[in-house]
Amino acid sequence: MTTQSLPSELNVAPGSIVVVRDEEWLVTAIDPSADGWLVHCQGLSELVRDTTASFYEALDTIVELDPSKAKVIADDSPGYRKARLWLEATLRKTPIPLNDPRLSVSTQMLADPLQYQHKAVRQALDPANLRPRILIADAVGLGKTLEIGMILAELVRRGRGDRILIVTPRHVLEQMQHEMWSRFALPFVRLDSAGIQRVRQQLPATRNPFTFFKRAIISVDTLKNEKYRAHLKRQHWDAVVIDESHNATNTETLVNELVTILAKNTDALILASATPHNGRPESFAQLIGMLEPTAVAADGKTIRENEAKRLIIRRHRHSPEVAAEVGADWAERKEPINRLVPASPAENAVAEELSTVWLHPTHGTSPYSGANNRLFPWTLAKAFLSSPTALLETVRERIKRLDANTPDDAREITALTSLEHLAATAEASESGKYSALVDYLKSVKVGGSSTERAVVFAERVPTLRWLKASLPKSLGLKPENVAILHGGLTDVEQQEIIDSFKQASSPIRVLVTGDVASEGVNLHSQCHELIHFDIPWSLIRIEQRNGRIDRYGQKVPPQITTLLLTPTDSKFSGDLKVLTRLLEREHEAHTALGDVASLMGKYSVKAEEDAIRDVLSGQKTLEEQVQQVDDVAGLDSIEGFLASLMRTQGARPEDAGIEPVEVVPEARLYPDDVTFLREALEEAYITPGAKESANGVEWREYPKDSIVQFIPPKDLKQRLSYLPQSYLTDRKVTELFKLATTKAKGKALLAEALRGDDHTTWPEAHFLGPLHPVLDWVSDRALSTLARNQVFAVRADVEHPTVILVGTLTNRRGHVVATAYFKAEFPNPANPEFCLVQTLESVGDAISQTGMHGTPINKGPVAGAIGLEELIAPAVRHAEATLEGVFEAATQATHDRIEAWTQRSEDWKDDASLFTQRSVVRQLTSEVTAEQRVAEAMEPTRQLVRPLVVLVPFDTPTASPTQSAFTATEGI
Repeated sequence: MTTQSLPSELNVAPGSIVVVRDEEWLVTAIDPSADGWLVHCQGLSELVRDTTASFYEALDTIVELDPSKAKVIADDSPGYRKARLWLEATLRKTPIPLNDPRLSVSTQMLADPLQYQHKAVRQALDPANLRPRILIADAVGLGKTLEIGMILAELVRRGRGDRILIVTPRHVLEQMQHEMWSRFALPFVRLDSAGIQRVRQQLPATRNPFTFFKRAIISVDTLKNEKYRAHLKRQHWDAVVIDESHNATNTETLVNELVTILAKNTDALILASATPHNGRPESFAQLIGMLEPTAVAADGKTIRENEAKRLIIRRHRHSPEVAAEVGADWAERKEPINRLVPASPAENAVAEELSTVWLHPTHGTSPYSGANNRLFPWTLAKAFLSSPTALLETVRERIKRLDANTPDDAREITALTSLEHLAATAEASESGKYSALVDYLKSVKVGGSSTERAVVFAERVPTLRWLKASLPKSLGLKPENVAILHGGLTDVEQQEIIDSFKQASSPIRVLVTGDVASEGVNLHSQCHELIHFDIPWSLIRIEQRNGRIDRYGQKVPPQITTLLLTPTDSKFSGDLKVLTRLLEREHEAHTALGDVASLMGKYSVKAEEDAIRDVLSGQKTLEEQVQQVDDVAGLDSIEGFLASLMRTQGARPEDAGIEPVEVVPEARLYPDDVTFLREALEEAYITPGAKESANGVEWREYPKDSIVQFIPPKDLKQRLSYLPQSYLTDRKVTELFKLATTKAKGKALLAEALRGDDHTTWPEAHFLGPLHPVLDWVSDRALSTLARNQVFAVRADVEHPTVILVGTLTNRRGHVVATAYFKAEFPNPANPEFCLVQTLESVGDAISQTGMHGTPINKGPVAGAIGLEELIAPAVRHAEATLEGVFEAATQATHDRIEAWTQRSEDWKDDASLFTQRSVVRQLTSEVTAEQRVAEAMEPTRQLVRPLVVLVPFDTPTASPTQSAFTATEGI
């Protein structure tokens, strides 16, 4: 066996069998450490089955079983069921090479086959990148969550997705967890407030929860806790996802510090944001540097565009390749309605007071006694434009902070008291904007006898509460028909409301919400009407709000309606025209760019609000603050760079010269996953259809409905405990597990669940996809049918005894770089050294050689199985000799990629040598050096050959009863 210099003599790879502490373990992954290899394993033998463990080579004696000394066991099961199950399980557990850009399991999940999403996955897996790292900067609504799920699924299949952490805003925890499990069969433990409480009950206070849960989803707010930050520094991940990653672009924030820690402690990194930067070159550069430090110039703020293009994917709704695919699954937005609403007499009185006393004071200055005389008057105006109720709370809170004994404060209190009186009168009077809202809702049939729904956005919590209290009576609804959502609610309360609104059975007809729902929350499944009760002074916020219903999966053309109060005061009304033009610019950018943030170049809601305030106060013009759509793409800036990505990445494949994504379905011995599951249960239980007490699991099949069900046994229940808690509760899967056996049925049940007809968004039967934990469970059971270092012997359509083998090439980090399959034929079994080795085209070819992909007939265990053991060592040895040439191309390709990256890093260091005194350069140099070590560890170093099965001619005699009994005993 060819093995280059290593820190030890241990030679194992994912798929190897090892013995540790006198128990057998399947190697799932290996990582280098200071003390030799860290070997991650799944238990196989009886005492450790369903157990995962990691062993340090320096602390444990890890014995790798020599493949050349494998024993041969004759399979006596009907149809060679044991051998077929064992071989199927082995192939499922053999990772796809990490650098293979072709897609596999991600195309077999419950997601529509959209090529533009597949391309995002391919780009993340691009071998040109040192590691799987990407910024998904697609515009709002394109399905970034699905792209994340696809990437994670591919990493899992490559053996590099065992430990995954997803970080999201707290209000989308439920949504992200739901998508990962229901569509991709990837269960994540949700560490929200309720989840943290469960952790505290299960673990000692000093235990790092991230070592207990291999896959967790947590909010960025929770991670701000000092205790969790300390835990993160000591934890390494296979993959980390940072959703809404623009929240980490401010380099002075705690969130940025947390993300920086995570970026250094993970192999794969996925950042996702429709607005990926805050306009500051150094912040955006740091974000890109987290993905790959050499993509940033030595000055720490200049993006090396040719390098960064590999790391960023960015398209929008109207990109040709997107528009051509989404079709009716994303109905085109209707022309927005911007309704000008005349103010009532009481509201006009408030507007006049604000205009003449505060905004455009006739006496030169406003009564405001604070330091920034320009800011607070517009705070009052913005509150009023939300509602008189919001203005009242703002005024009263300000009065509480003033001292009537101070002349300046006393003057302000007098003016505020006058405004308070007018606002109270307006609150008690009929509101023109409220009347317009009620009229509009009635016009679109929102009411007690209709299923129509609407989302009403407003910035101020007092406005939300007022709408929540008033709308039921005005619309003839019950109180539970109007729900309120804002940041003051707990994460659990927020998730319950959002989850309910998605369900057809939900009582909610109107959701009045603050901007807590403007990021990442999907509200389109039952709703296509969105009303801005007030207008955010930010293009980013307007786009985020609109994206809640204007997104992929929206079947009805979404209607965006804005209610804009128009007082009679000419100056105030003139100011508000600015907001109308802001709405118009958002719609223009939505159609042409798919990115409104680039129009102002602020990349921050607060910064945009400040800029619009300058326009309203007359210090700047709208044209100075908000660019024309056509001008953005020509900018020599971050905006121009991202706009250029929109143009090139969003083009059709034939226009951009991009080859369609190659999808390679994996070859299997079984026609589908349910057949594999059925046969595994038939092997594990005498009568799977019987009750558990009779050695069964009450297996039932409903072929016409494409559903199977069974009662999970104890060892499976343990694995299922890590599934989403709400799913376990709602569907009671530990009592009866229902599975959908086709994609069509899985999608239909998921769509039905998302309608919420039975008060839950979890499907009645979960789709049995290729990564489903149930299939992992039966695979482990199948692998345990053989004792240490054994392979099955079966009859096949061969002229001479033949051994099928698999070879793997791994790098210093334990990643599988390449795989190959061989058949070793022995024309003269009496002379085992006469061995003819042939490299097979693929795993499918290997399966075809065995003849076990159909319905083989086993007329009895083959005779002379022990004698076949003499063929194993020569087969392994000759395959090893062939392997060197087979893997030469893969080794050279990997070496070339590493050399190319190393050269880029050396060029970067040469440039950096001019700035050695700057601290940012020293930091970046350290990061580039660390990446160079990662690159060196990716050099292929080890080859391993393992026998999979021994084939003998059909006419091979059957073993005698004595031999059969002996064989059956051997296999236990």
